[in-house]
Amino acid sequence: IGWTAAGLFGALPYYWGGVFNTFADAFFESLSGFTTTGASVLCNIEMVPRGFLFWRSLTHWLGGMGIIVLSLAILPLLGIGGMQLYKAEVPGPVPDKLKPRIRDTAMVLWKVYVLFSVAETLLLMLGGMDLFEALCHTFGTMATGGFSTRNASIGAYNSPYIDTVIIMFMLFAGINFSLHYQCLKGDCLAFWRNSEFRFFIGIVAIFCLVVTFNIYHSAYETLSGAIRFGVFQVLSIITTTGYATADYELWPPLSQSILLFCMFLGACAGSTGGGMKCLRIMLLLKHSYKQLFSLIHPHAVTQVKLGGHPISDEVLHSIWGYFMFYLGLFILCSFLLAAMGVDVVTSFAAAAATIGNIGPGLGLVGPTDNYAHIPVLGKWLLILCMLVGRLEIYTVLVLFVPEFWRK
Repeated sequence: IGWTAAGLFGALPYYWGGVFNTFADAFFESLSGFTTTGASVLCNIEMVPRGFLFWRSLTHWLGGMGIIVLSLAILPLLGIGGMQLYKAEVPGPVPDKLKPRIRDTAMVLWKVYVLFSVAETLLLMLGGMDLFEALCHTFGTMATGGFSTRNASIGAYNSPYIDTVIIMFMLFAGINFSLHYQCLKGDCLAFWRNSEFRFFIGIVAIFCLVVTFNIYHSAYETLSGAIRFGVFQVLSIITTTGYATADYELWPPLSQSILLFCMFLGACAGSTGGGMKCLRIMLLLKHSYKQLFSLIHPHAVTQVKLGGHPISDEVLHSIWGYFMFYLGLFILCSFLLAAMGVDVVTSFAAAAATIGNIGPGLGLVGPTDNYAHIPVLGKWLLILCMLVGRLEIYTVLVLFVPEFWRK
């Protein structure tokens, strides 16, 4: 309810200000901001007054972490437990408890979030952006949202320096924020001790290498250009930020396939990113290996572990359930969009990009297009996808279970 209310409130400036002619478009843009999706129905961003563009980017920043902090101070007064809200709205399962009280933990994360935001803003201004553009792109980066003030996104600046700064902070935003806090407290080895971080960095490194060599010569004549654009786009999609420096639909099929896979994979748990989260994917792979090992060695006693700690079957079953619901929602939404007349590639890409809170996809919702042409009913469907994806599915599904209301 809180996310929907925020989306409705955020839509009012767009609608009353005449940015959009229909409330559906205004609500789509607003909820896309608060859920840090970054899917847009604006056709000419650079013609929109700066005040609206700033509000548009600010909804990203608030949606990334700020709403959680605000809600933790308000919702407990209404009898809603902070821990339940934290598990529901901090993206992904966060195993590391930084402070004994949830409100203290939220404030710690807020400080880290603000610190990175200030640092990125200053670095972008050094690269030639004015304060307005630096703030807007910082909001989009730290929230892994992707709203830009330019039609061509980050590609409009054509600056290797700006690309590098945003690559760095997209990576920071896609990592568990508790690890940043531990590093700032002097324990930088916490990154390497975290198995999800190692998995995430390994996947990013492999995908960056494959994409770079795949687009070298086929799309870019120089190796430096292939590295610059390949690394940027892989990090942009896997962290679910959605910024673009190139039209990756012109890239070879292998690179496009990797980017599509990144849409499902997502960032780390405890980050502001969307997607399934690397932690879940890692545990699914570990559990699958355990099942395969048990078939070969039926009498062996094996257990799935994370960081040396055993993971209960209940948690693993919950993750498998989440995985199946995620795929089921993706398939259902893809078919419904296709039934509305949207082409197959665009239908699948739009469903994946909104459920994973990424924004741009492939086809007619690619990096050089937007969602304005989607039928009105399709936009409402994608609004639901953004909301369910941000709340990680279970939080929404439990509302339809009568037993939950009886309790």
